[in-house]
Amino acid sequence: MAISTRAGSAPSSSSPLAMRIIGGVALAHLINDLIQAVLPAIYPMLKASYGLTFTQVGLITLTFQLTASLLQPWIGYHTDRHPKPWLLPAGSVCTLIGIVMVSMAGSFSMILLAAALIGIGSSTFHPEASRVARLASGGRFGLAQSTFQVGGNAGSAFGPLLAAAIIIPHGQGNIAWFALFAILALFVLYRISRWYAEHLALFKLKQGQAATHGLSKSRVMSALIVLGLLVFSKYFYMASLTSYFTFYLMEKFDLSIASSQLHLFLFLGAVAAGTFFGGPIGDRIGRKAVIWFSILGVAPFTLALPHVDLFWTAVLSVIIGFILASAFSAIVVYAQELVPGNVGMIAGLFFGLMFGFGGIGAALLGHLADIYGVEYVYLLCSFLPLFGVLAVFLPKTKTS
Repeated sequence: MAISTRAGSAPSSSSPLAMRIIGGVALAHLINDLIQAVLPAIYPMLKASYGLTFTQVGLITLTFQLTASLLQPWIGYHTDRHPKPWLLPAGSVCTLIGIVMVSMAGSFSMILLAAALIGIGSSTFHPEASRVARLASGGRFGLAQSTFQVGGNAGSAFGPLLAAAIIIPHGQGNIAWFALFAILALFVLYRISRWYAEHLALFKLKQGQAATHGLSKSRVMSALIVLGLLVFSKYFYMASLTSYFTFYLMEKFDLSIASSQLHLFLFLGAVAAGTFFGGPIGDRIGRKAVIWFSILGVAPFTLALPHVDLFWTAVLSVIIGFILASAFSAIVVYAQELVPGNVGMIAGLFFGLMFGFGGIGAALLGHLADIYGVEYVYLLCSFLPLFGVLAVFLPKTKTS
């Protein structure tokens, strides 16, 4: 299909596809989310070492997710009007400090502080990096967003695997090795920030732009609310898998920590693959169709997951990860097209909702796991993808 050159995005002729830059922000996203993934990957070790409850485990995720979510929309809103390329490397500095603190933490409160710093690093990274990916897209917004996002998902997948190889056998102090990744990200983002500063003339600010989709403000607002509810269902369910899947496998199937981490890696790898394909498919067949399929289409598999054996648990987790992940890139680009000129704010809002719902979900589900058991959590969460029926209320746009 033809690529639209509506107001709010530079035409491909003046802003050609720059895969080197998209690849660079995807690599930085991989490192950012790889470091983030260290936290849930070492939860079983921290739970045993510090005598934590599931509620406290959930509070670690909540602390990280809240600092990662609350700042993002405001940073995005401000930088839409006053882009700040230096925020890209600055975010890596916060992440670097946070991961070093995790390796040295001797108390639960220290772990919470370190998690908060990693979250702040993430909140400064995502809005500006998402804008850079769009600026370098040459009009292929779905491709750029999904490539950027798949970097993060790949990092989330490799985080538990590296944690199982480096941290679990040798102890908490070895988390410091992950600081080397943060230093690499700092170097990559410094180089990207220089390119970004040189190309700001191609980025059109909000002034003088107008939406061309023909929808009223109330219709746009209702569509954004629907998208927010879909993100809620998606990331509450994702929180059950990213934070508690290892505990579920260990409790129900008596797996070791290492074996459960391998299953988590397979799930997160499927998430990365689904994210990559979701964006380009949305460019071709429309964002709304991808959103429909991704969230509601995964429901039969989530409903079956709590009732199957280990083999089918592994198979279904891969299917669920692939299908469920394909929606996020489509949701972000769809929302950016609803509100042109606010690329950073929309990216920050939806990344913020992702982290916020994930954090609240992790804390709430941890509390439920303490009371009713972790298997009950998976039975309850299996119904969340049924929220996907709300996609029927999304309006049709030129590219949806």
